[in-house]
Amino acid sequence: MRKKVLLGAVTAAGVALFFLSQFFSCSKETAKLKVRVGHLPNLTHAQALVGRANGVFESRLAPDAEIEWKTFNAGPSVIEAIFAGQVDMAYVGPSPAVNGYVRSGGEALRAVAGAASGGAALVVRKDAGIVSPSDFRGKKIATPQFGNTQDVSLRSWLARHGLKTKEKGGDVQVLPLANADQLTLFARKDIDASWTVEPWVSLFLGRGDVKVFLEESELWPGGKYAATLLVARKKFLEEHAPLVRKFIEVHAELTDWIRRHPEEAKQALNEELEREIHQAVPKEVLDGAWGRVEFTTEPLQASIETQARAAYEAGFLKEEPNLAGFFDLRLLEEALQLRKGGVVLETTSGK
Repeated sequence: MRKKVLLGAVTAAGVALFFLSQFFSCSKETAKLKVRVGHLPNLTHAQALVGRANGVFESRLAPDAEIEWKTFNAGPSVIEAIFAGQVDMAYVGPSPAVNGYVRSGGEALRAVAGAASGGAALVVRKDAGIVSPSDFRGKKIATPQFGNTQDVSLRSWLARHGLKTKEKGGDVQVLPLANADQLTLFARKDIDASWTVEPWVSLFLGRGDVKVFLEESELWPGGKYAATLLVARKKFLEEHAPLVRKFIEVHAELTDWIRRHPEEAKQALNEELEREIHQAVPKEVLDGAWGRVEFTTEPLQASIETQARAAYEAGFLKEEPNLAGFFDLRLLEEALQLRKGGVVLETTSGK
């Protein structure tokens, strides 16, 4: 009888240990870190689009973490999501990033790498009668979102040419509109111009009734300016620095791979754009757009400081910006140092 009792106790203990091990195993899987990454369906966010299409971030961060992608129309929405703790890392334009940094007293985010230079232009309807800056008086100009990088660039450019927006007592109407909606409004002649970024610039040009009035690169020394940054939520960066570095490593490898394999990169990017915005970009349009953008991990800090001053002068920043703590490039430097031995990511594989 004692043997049966003892055997029963041992069996019960074994069952209990089994279920405990299963519980802790499940808890461990449930506790897997989720990295929420924001981006826009823009060519200047190519690392996010190509990486999302090919699953390279997921494969390289596994098994430590998994990626949850979030798509936004424009940068200010990304920053609001960072404020709300809903995004951990993001590809975003410099103006919203700087605005988020200043508004939060430097507590919301850090710029951890560059992503792209160039890609923006001011386009106009050919029949709008616009041949000089003064011709924008009385016109309607679209931008992707109030306070996004192109919106700030436009308002700064108008001010330099003595033009005022309607809200400041002038006669130029700036309309923050989703890029996809701008296509329809150009067709209806409800807007006269747009300051936007690729692939939308080339998609607008592909209509045939739109032309480039100004390439933004013409406004910058050497034609280079920051179009997109990779940023990290400050608290996430502090708590998960090794994981952020691994993400930056993949970002750097993708940047190099995109430069070395443009045709493959275009195909992957276009597949992802079609999935996200339900519209592929025609090859000839994408080829033209590609020439406007340089993919780089360099954050181009001088251009960001200039853009920050422009945002302040345009009234988007209430105080003159101090960007002393905005950049945190230590992990980027470590990642680039690791890559000096050669290109790690020679090919990407589909999901």
